[in-house]
Amino acid sequence: MFVCSCFGVTEQQVKDHAADGACTPRQIASACKAGTDCGSCVRRIQALLGRGACPRRELADQGKPVLAELDEAGGLPEAA
Repeated sequence: MFVCSCFGVTEQQVKDHAADGACTPRQIASACKAGTDCGSCVRRIQALLGRGACPRRELADQGKPVLAELDEAGGLPEAA
């Protein structure tokens, strides 16, 4: 079944990208463009992703900074 009619992305493709580590609609969009045109599929993508295992989400649920690894590596600019 198609999730994204604009780019012909199926449920299975979304699940495959999720299994490869994409755990947010934005990461799915980066992987296959789903959700980047009309946006009507974003809620369906969210539903398919559910609350499965996602390292960033797990950090956020624990109240830890999600981008801490970037901050420690000097990847985030200082606020001006």
